Amino acid sequence: MFDYENLKLLWWGLMGVLMIGFAVTAGMDMGVGGLLLFVGKSDNERRVVINTVGAHWDGNQVWFIAFGGCLFAAWPMVYATAFSGFYFVMMLTLFSLFLRPLAFDYRNKINSPRWRNNWDKALFVGSMVAPLVFGVAFGNLLEGVPFSFDKFLRVTYTGTYLELFNPFAILTGIVSVAMIIMHGGTWLVMRTNKQVAARSAKAAQIASLVLVVSFALAGVMIARTIEGFVITSEIDTAALAVPTTKHVVTVLGAWMHNYKLEPLLWLFPALGIIMALIAGLMAHAGKGALAFTASGLSITGVILTTGTAMFPFVMPSSSVPNHSLTLWDTVASQYTLSVISIVALIMIPVILLYTTWCYYQMWRTVTVEEIIQNNHSAY
Repeated sequence: MFDYENLKLLWWGLMGVLMIGFAVTAGMDMGVGGLLLFVGKSDNERRVVINTVGAHWDGNQVWFIAFGGCLFAAWPMVYATAFSGFYFVMMLTLFSLFLRPLAFDYRNKINSPRWRNNWDKALFVGSMVAPLVFGVAFGNLLEGVPFSFDKFLRVTYTGTYLELFNPFAILTGIVSVAMIIMHGGTWLVMRTNKQVAARSAKAAQIASLVLVVSFALAGVMIARTIEGFVITSEIDTAALAVPTTKHVVTVLGAWMHNYKLEPLLWLFPALGIIMALIAGLMAHAGKGALAFTASGLSITGVILTTGTAMFPFVMPSSSVPNHSLTLWDTVASQYTLSVISIVALIMIPVILLYTTWCYYQMWRTVTVEEIIQNNHSAY
């Protein structure tokens, strides 16, 4: 189908597509969960908020599952190393995500304000921990993760869990949370009306400004205070998965190298910032569809900015830079990549098609009146 080098590049792109798909779809319902306590002032208004994603939230997790499965299949060494270094925060994320289905399904089982408020809080926690942790993880990837391999390629992680929550990583966590809140807010502007939509528009505006400021600040720190990674030895793009044979150095501002080589790549961070501002303006104007589209494009720009800066690194090592994982030397075999490429190129369009069909079939503005009329069937 493709030679080994092109298969590696293909899977770099496909992992990016899956990550963007997860952030745009599941990020939307996580943003809705994060806003639940603030835009819904009564029980019925909170039910309106929940029912805007009630038909979609579980289907959106397909992108997360697909990303995890493809990470294991295409980049098994990255999968193993990431779980060694980020085990605690990944388990924290998983346990927080466990709260979401419970909150959706159990909230209305008992007609008790205290019961429902507690599940609303659980939904908030389950929706906000994941984007915060994902943002913190990306911050640590940009700074480098303290791991190394022995002669048998067994990984050793030498950092501590508290070190993951350093100032730069917390800033990237804020970027992630603001991005998700903005996206959830624009969704609610599009899918609700009256007071809920007005409060959601305000939240989307604030989140878009926080995103722009934090994203720009993170960019300044990457350029001026964060040491990036550079491969100084010859790169064998057709090499097998042996990540310890190259030579890597750390250089201040090295993550800007790809942007200096190709100035057109600056369109990615520009997309992230400009579309965030447009999303806030469109939300203020009550134009939910335009706001939501702009928000999705902003998320795409932010993710592409990070991926472009790190290319070809996937998981740099701060303790032994030469052991950093790149897309060239951490992938599965050529045969494995060929097989899963065929599966992915068939299934990703299928996921896109059925997701689009589901949203089209269930599209409507959710109102308090609808919740009252369908009191026993709605969430």
